[in-house]
Amino acid sequence: MKASIFGIGYVGLVQAAVLAAAGHEMMCVDVDEEKIARLKLGQIPIYEPGLENLVKEGVSAGRLHFTSSAEEGVRFSGIQFIAVGTPPDEDGSADLKYVLAVARSIAQHMEGHQIVINKSTVPVGTADKVTAAIHEVLKARGKDDLTFDVASNPEFLKEGSAVADASKPDRIVIGTSSSDTEETLRELYASSNRNHEKIIVMDVRSAELTKYAANCMLATKISFMNEMANLAELLGADIEAVRKGIGSDQRIGYHFIYPGLGYGGSCFPKDVQALIRSAETINFDARVLKAVESRNEEQKTTLFSKIMKHFEGNVEGKTFALWGLSFKPNTDDMREAPSRVLMEALWKAGAKVQAFDPVSMEETQRIYADHPALVLCGTKEMALRGADALCICTEWKTFVAPDFDGLKAQLAQPVVFDGRNLYEPARMRKRGFSYYSVGRATV
Repeated sequence: MKASIFGIGYVGLVQAAVLAAAGHEMMCVDVDEEKIARLKLGQIPIYEPGLENLVKEGVSAGRLHFTSSAEEGVRFSGIQFIAVGTPPDEDGSADLKYVLAVARSIAQHMEGHQIVINKSTVPVGTADKVTAAIHEVLKARGKDDLTFDVASNPEFLKEGSAVADASKPDRIVIGTSSSDTEETLRELYASSNRNHEKIIVMDVRSAELTKYAANCMLATKISFMNEMANLAELLGADIEAVRKGIGSDQRIGYHFIYPGLGYGGSCFPKDVQALIRSAETINFDARVLKAVESRNEEQKTTLFSKIMKHFEGNVEGKTFALWGLSFKPNTDDMREAPSRVLMEALWKAGAKVQAFDPVSMEETQRIYADHPALVLCGTKEMALRGADALCICTEWKTFVAPDFDGLKAQLAQPVVFDGRNLYEPARMRKRGFSYYSVGRATV
């Protein structure tokens, strides 16, 4: 089959590459001409394990194409995916301008029946707006007789494991009332649906809400566990023991109950905000979601609070080593990353930061562009040199088993603020460290 995907970011590029690997021919469309030119040269604009090889294989096999021409994308196929970003607007609601712009482009160039599939994360009712936008353009063109169907097919990809998630999804949600569209998408996703039935068909609005509900449920688990961590610390309990105790309950499970510095990235923060705003438009008070968001924002400040308490409210002139800049491992994404909240708070208090991350250095440089209080270091050891303390914001594997003797020798003071609970408090105490973690007694 042939299909086009508008928007070549984390979602669009991964989905296109995986469908090309399954034997389909994919046209990737993006307005960023520089990105398209780089992709044609085999240069991947994002870090995602396994993606580079998959893209190169698709290009080499002639099944993966790139263009900045909307017309070329529409003429290529009768299936058009919309996978552009839906960034938060000023009030936190999802901004649909890019989604609707693609819809109008499709309508401007279509000459026959088209299936338009929303893969972007969009509020309930977006399919209706896309339908209206297409009708408006077709009417202006005098092409009212052209037919199309708008469906919802939300993505459930995790940054850092997106290729695996797209290749072997645990579910494929299709929102449509058209049997023809359902059959087309079943054929498109057949390679991922062979072993057992993974496709769940529902109405469009339910599919749109399913994506938000899934992310908000996961965000709720994270915020709940962080609240329990803060309570455990005050009560003298160990949240890591509590985590194991509740995670063994199959109704709860171990996923997304790791205490830390809060959630970040491109999905959870904006999706929680967007669903809150959607609720407000129908005069519904989403109190649970508001509490989730509030707890998360506060949690991102927890390491800075511990730092200020340890240093008796004064860090001016001090230098802090920081390990981990991305919002989670196996990605270079720093959107809403807790590391940014910590660094900016330290700078405001007059401190300096020496930072290291395995893959996010270039992105950090782009965001902070030679900030005078930030030094980006080539290795995790270089970041330690002469620092007054070490802060850990991301649980990269390379940080799990450091040379503790070397770490202690490099630091001006043996102090560690661990926002990911990588180490055992008792062992850190035996090694002579002042060790602060999340939800466990301070030593």
